[in-house]
Amino acid sequence: MIIDAIKATLDSWFSGNEPLKQIFVMIVTAIVAYWLSKFVANSIIWIAKKIAGESDIASSEERFIQLRRIETYLSVATAITRFAVVVAAVFFVWAVLSDGQSSNANAATAIGAGAIFAVLAGATIGPLLRDITAGATMIIERWFDVGDFVQIEPFMDVKGVVERLTLRSTRIRSISGEVIWLHNQHIQGVRVTPRGVRTLAIDIFVNNVDQAKKTIEKLIKTLRSGPTMLATPLHIVESEELAEDFWRMTIVGQTAPGREWLVENFFVEALKAADARNPNFSIVYGPLVRYADEAAERRFKRAVRVQQFNAKAANKSKK
Repeated sequence: MIIDAIKATLDSWFSGNEPLKQIFVMIVTAIVAYWLSKFVANSIIWIAKKIAGESDIASSEERFIQLRRIETYLSVATAITRFAVVVAAVFFVWAVLSDGQSSNANAATAIGAGAIFAVLAGATIGPLLRDITAGATMIIERWFDVGDFVQIEPFMDVKGVVERLTLRSTRIRSISGEVIWLHNQHIQGVRVTPRGVRTLAIDIFVNNVDQAKKTIEKLIKTLRSGPTMLATPLHIVESEELAEDFWRMTIVGQTAPGREWLVENFFVEALKAADARNPNFSIVYGPLVRYADEAAERRFKRAVRVQQFNAKAANKSKK
């Protein structure tokens, strides 16, 4: 056995000097465990970064979600690996040193360990187990993944992109750059923004569609694009003629959460100002700003269809 060979080597090195042997074993084991856990964790983190880069450029929504989940599992695996290395190190020290102690030393060690465990169980292990239970539940039920934009309840001002998720804690980076750590047991609920952006649409009704397009495209160039500003630049997606000299135009873009004012306030006010100073561009109605999430529209379409079906069934029953 490897343990027996190590014991024999240590006994020959520290013959008759048991305290020095214990100190040596503890120090060497701690150093090896530290560098081993760091190497394994850094390897996993390197793989996670590669996957994060692939998820950022994934064109398929299904592929994007799969990569995000793999990145989340790797983040959890980092914490589990470090914990496993620490447990293995403690077991190794116990296995190497236990037989070398006298019965009185073993009794004293057992009493001391029992006292330390009693303290830790009440002050540390209890909260730690609650964190782990909550973290395991969130991971199994897939509340969110690394890279998602979340808003934490009941702390409504705590929101940002999930940078790291472990069984014990969650690390979030806010849009202002602040790093926020949360114990998992304190997360009562989350609001998840898919892909970390809000899709907004602006409907306006104009009487000169050609002049409106020129004005809108000119105003769009004044808005700054970027991950924390306009994630996707505004663009005209639809121009529909409803009547003679009466057109409905729809402009769509995506902003980072908390930057909706770029569309709701700045761009809307710019449209109104352009309408006021340009005689060839007249807004008949609008601008009307709304959220335009495709998944939400599909879900609500189904809900409305069910509601209409129930209403028709109720009317038939009355007749």
